Amino acid sequence: MKVGKIRRFVMETDRAEDAVYSSGQLMSGRVVLELRASVRVQALLLCAKGLAAVHWLESRSIGMNTVYSDYSSYETYFKEKQHVIRDDGNITVLPAGHHEFPFRFQLPEENLVTSFEGKHGSVRYWVKAKLHRPWATVKKIKREFTVIEPIDINTPSLLAPQAGTKEKLAHVWYCNLGHLALTAKIDRKGYTPGEVIPIFAEVDNCCSRTVTPKAAIIQMQTFSARGTTKQKKSVVATLHGEGVAPRKRGTWHGRPLKIPPVSPTLKCRVIRVDYALRIYVEIPGMSKLSLELPLVIGTIPLHPFGSRSSSVGSQYSMDIDWLRLTLPERPEPPPDYLEVVSEEDASQSDQRMSVPESLEEHGGMLEHPFFVYVQEFRNRPPPIYSEIDPHPQRSEMRRRCMTC
Repeated sequence: MKVGKIRRFVMETDRAEDAVYSSGQLMSGRVVLELRASVRVQALLLCAKGLAAVHWLESRSIGMNTVYSDYSSYETYFKEKQHVIRDDGNITVLPAGHHEFPFRFQLPEENLVTSFEGKHGSVRYWVKAKLHRPWATVKKIKREFTVIEPIDINTPSLLAPQAGTKEKLAHVWYCNLGHLALTAKIDRKGYTPGEVIPIFAEVDNCCSRTVTPKAAIIQMQTFSARGTTKQKKSVVATLHGEGVAPRKRGTWHGRPLKIPPVSPTLKCRVIRVDYALRIYVEIPGMSKLSLELPLVIGTIPLHPFGSRSSSVGSQYSMDIDWLRLTLPERPEPPPDYLEVVSEEDASQSDQRMSVPESLEEHGGMLEHPFFVYVQEFRNRPPPIYSEIDPHPQRSEMRRRCMTC
């Protein structure tokens, strides 16, 4: 058996294998090449790339034949190359032993999308190394890495509560079974994987059948290519409630539904990932009464000072311009009592407040309630009524004709 000259050809990164990168960070490492014997090398090329690609097939029948339509599209986020050993027409001879070739790739500051693997497409990032040798096949190695773009749920739009109401008239054929109403609410729109969504819901069952309320988190993957879209829906978490008897009302007071580890909300030109909380009521023998509330799955959780049951939308809005006003360093002291009340007024007040001599004879015991006298202020009384005009008209004044 013939043994090759290359014993080991791998790629190592400075960070852990499961490390996560984001915009603007540095992706660095080395290419390790171990040789049993000397090898003639023409070039060693490294290429880092980030790409979103979609692809699917659709079939349709034309007569006895089946025609397939191919839909594919892609979007490149960054592409960078490094020539470790440049192909300039010369041959480089590497001796037997251990060789390391370092590399560094700077990720763009913006326009990156979170890594994703879907039904008909994906968003992937990788570094690929190609070893070119004369009169030999190109030897390749590839190392993928994960990119997660931050989505902060601590924004007013994602902290606003979500609510909705749906009604339905239940009937089978021409038989009317009654009215059914569903109301649901959650405290905010943005969540992160691992969090619990408290669901507040109310079901008014006015029909003649027992209904069952349920809830589920729905993931919607949308792929776009050549002006056509392909959608894939899947259920990532479910919740079952108790049945509601006819002419009864059922309520959920914060029924918890935990979010499993899922990809965050994603949006680019060819791939889109959205989430929704679906609360629905199963009615035997007929279609469901369903209500959907939008969700955004982020990467930055709620701040510690935030509350799961409070949100920006549920609080009173206030103008915080007054916070910019500066208070004096030391408040002014109140005025002195003697500056407001003179000594003469104070002595007169003491005389009014003194205990009568008749009461002092009984040992100073007050047998009557003691009230503070407060001076009463009144407006001037109206003038006394009189039939004689106090301001008669002078005789020398000519009376004015009311018609001229």
